[in-house]
Amino acid sequence: MRITARSLAAAIVIIISAPYIVPPLHAQESEVMMPAQSAAKAKELLQQAIEALGGTVYLNVHDVTCTGRLSQFGHSGELNGFEHFIDYTVPVPPFKDRQENLPKRNIIEVYNGDKGWDLDRGGVNEARTSDLARYKEDMKKDIDNILRHRIHEPDMVFRYGGPDVVDLHEADWVELVDSENRTIRIAISRSSHLPVRKVVDTRDANTRMRAEEIEYYSNYHAFSGIETPFQITRERNGIKIYQVFFDKCDYNTNLSDSIFSKESLDERFAKVGKKSKDKGSKSKDKDAEN
Repeated sequence: MRITARSLAAAIVIIISAPYIVPPLHAQESEVMMPAQSAAKAKELLQQAIEALGGTVYLNVHDVTCTGRLSQFGHSGELNGFEHFIDYTVPVPPFKDRQENLPKRNIIEVYNGDKGWDLDRGGVNEARTSDLARYKEDMKKDIDNILRHRIHEPDMVFRYGGPDVVDLHEADWVELVDSENRTIRIAISRSSHLPVRKVVDTRDANTRMRAEEIEYYSNYHAFSGIETPFQITRERNGIKIYQVFFDKCDYNTNLSDSIFSKESLDERFAKVGKKSKDKGSKSKDKDAEN
């Protein structure tokens, strides 16, 4: 599940996370490994994580429908409230995503491969270039996409990053470096073998400025044989971006491809747009009477 660009721009949360604590003796474990041994250890841990998440069932997910709440905070840390949403995802290339606000469903964002559209009170429009680019970038860093697809890329480099205590979990770090020089580090719990944190380091091709993005995964629940984190928090360069709480996730419900199209948004606006116009007309008539 991915939070859309519009939601990201409005949401900032505070989360208390445990510091990295590396036992000095164990820290040497990854340092003395030869590259081939380190890569083998990393792949072994990733396979354990996949098995813990659901194994073959997890790998063969075709579509996901999740409902939840997105916490929104102001720049000074004050709570502005929660936004309820429903999100439809097809995590199989070409990736598709549709997020709607609840209960009105009058603000919707849809991404389908290289295309995107949004619906709001003004109508249906093409997604902004920056939002589409952000969605594509988010997909490359998405942990489910990494575990299901990206670990098989021929140019992906794997390293074992050593043991640590992460968010009160004894964990092992796995490091991946892709062909575009993104460094992706995943902390995997030693007890549950589930991912508890992901850190992505990138560098802007033009400015050469480094960026760090962190996601925290917690409160796992099993649905249809798949372990699902019901709380995900993201921060970027030390700034908290959002915190999402899921209520329910359904897998493999045979979502129709038609809901990931501009036509579906046009049809929806024909309904919700008409209601907005009718309310506006009634309000004007009432003002005229007064």
